[in-house]
Amino acid sequence: MGPPSLGLGWATGPPQTPFSFLCFLALSGSLWICLGPLRIVVLILTAGLTWILGSILLGSHGSSFSRIQQLFSNPENAVTTEPRARKYKCGLPQPCPEQHLAFRVVSGAANVIGPKICLEDKMLMSSVKDNVGRGLNIALVNGVNGELLEARSFDMWAGDVNDLLKFIRPLHEGTLVFVASYDDPATKMNEETRKIFSELGSSNAKELAFRDSWVFVGAKGVQDKSPFEQHVKNSKSTNKYEGWPEALELEGCIPQRTVGAQ
Repeated sequence: MGPPSLGLGWATGPPQTPFSFLCFLALSGSLWICLGPLRIVVLILTAGLTWILGSILLGSHGSSFSRIQQLFSNPENAVTTEPRARKYKCGLPQPCPEQHLAFRVVSGAANVIGPKICLEDKMLMSSVKDNVGRGLNIALVNGVNGELLEARSFDMWAGDVNDLLKFIRPLHEGTLVFVASYDDPATKMNEETRKIFSELGSSNAKELAFRDSWVFVGAKGVQDKSPFEQHVKNSKSTNKYEGWPEALELEGCIPQRTVGAQ
């Protein structure tokens, strides 16, 4: 005689295979609950996740969030940020050697953004300092110690060129001259002005014209042309702005003069 029926319509004999299903007897009654292999897997996963979450919550509060992030984050989707490149004096990408002065000269952009002259991480001229203007912006610097001697702007459209000549004629030997154009640097220039800038080491002063962009670093008493100069002509076919060429940026390291050479 076979085993009694439980009234569930299921056979109560032994399973066809050892892993086809398992039956448990509930404590509250004689109800048989049969779970297949899929349900067993779900139970195992649930127990495992419960254990993992419990260990996270019972751990230190400071590390709980990071552990949860590690649990659910995909390493392939992690965003890695590259370290920022280090900047040195005046924003240079590399430090200057000893006995050299770090500088950066930026011309004005059209007639909207003013020029900047930086030396040894000190801003000598800028719109923020309110000491720049239309025309030529010039900073005179002691070539031995790098101290600012004087900084002025000269209107080369409606100003008096004699003011500029009085400024650059009496320069002492070894004085560094930093120049940044803004808007129009050349309309009022005469032959003497161009000659003086050429003697300071400029290669482009003689051809400087209306609304050209120009940045230049020279010195009184140099024998050769300065390596620190950039010039862009005002040309409708190449202008970056309507009526003006692109702004120019010049940076580098200038050797300091020795006291005996001054």
